[in-house]
Amino acid sequence: MFKVRVLNHEIIEEILDMKQVIGAVEKVYTSKAEKKAELFPMVFHEFERGVADMDIKSGHLADADIFGLKLVSWYGENTKKDLPMLIGTTMVFDSITGKPIGILNAGHVTGMRTGAAAAIGAKVLARKESENLLMVGTGHISSFAIAATLIAMDNIKKVRIYDPMNIEEAKKLLASIGEELEKEFLSKYQGSSMYDEIKAKFDVEFELVEDIEKATSLSDIILTATPAREPMIMKDWVKPGTHISCIGADMDGKQEIDENIFAISRVYVDDLAQAISVGETEIPIKSGAITRDDIIAEIGDVMIGKASGRTSDDEITVYDTTGIALQDLMTSKLVLDIAEEKDMGTVVDL
Repeated sequence: MFKVRVLNHEIIEEILDMKQVIGAVEKVYTSKAEKKAELFPMVFHEFERGVADMDIKSGHLADADIFGLKLVSWYGENTKKDLPMLIGTTMVFDSITGKPIGILNAGHVTGMRTGAAAAIGAKVLARKESENLLMVGTGHISSFAIAATLIAMDNIKKVRIYDPMNIEEAKKLLASIGEELEKEFLSKYQGSSMYDEIKAKFDVEFELVEDIEKATSLSDIILTATPAREPMIMKDWVKPGTHISCIGADMDGKQEIDENIFAISRVYVDDLAQAISVGETEIPIKSGAITRDDIIAEIGDVMIGKASGRTSDDEITVYDTTGIALQDLMTSKLVLDIAEEKDMGTVVDL
């Protein structure tokens, strides 16, 4: 009755390029600020505490005529069964008729849109002449965040890499990041007018970091993407003019930076309610370091000129990006449109 396009990881990886995704996520933020998009309440359920859980994030993008959801499950013992611990599936529907449009593996879309979100925080709030980028965390998201920020910013010259848990992981990323940027991100622009521009942006120095305090003091832009539940970066280490995009906090109790940094910063979020509930902003508000009124705005409000962003070169800015379903849906719609045009994926009759 309904023709539904099903896209696996490999096809999505082949289709998407980071510049497209940055544009899609920017559109999400401006649509949300213009009241053309809304988030639905998040659903979280633990099947067995610390062993298996799932969450559902969903929403409606009126100006894209879609609604839908992303369901992500985490099963900690899946490695014993040769299965990934994290499994995500996105479903997209036509909001005019309610009919299903697509079913997608959510893994690559999540990485791309998360990296794009962190980069947009830097693009909108960091000093334009920022040269030094610090990546805290070396997990799956780190290469997406580095690639997106290099693409979004014009003057980055050095990328420092730090892993709070295991220096060997930082060494692995340092050894592989150049090749990964070229293979996974730059190659998408082969033959296009943007190839030389992106290649030049990826021509930066990479450096391993063991002293996080010193690295913080040298950084213009800091990206944090870890599962931390206690701060790794302290207030006194952060120099004036720094921008921090916090990516990792997406669940009650997670924390990556000193809550007192919020008290001396201009604070922005992707979604106010979600940031206060499960984002990096949760702990600063609960501890009394700031109040809800101290949050300047959602980032989309800055992008449409409804709120002010950075107002001086000395200000510290913090962007709390918890990750919202609208990012997944807009990026998934982008993939589905390209896949339909190129006749990629599998079309099933539901």
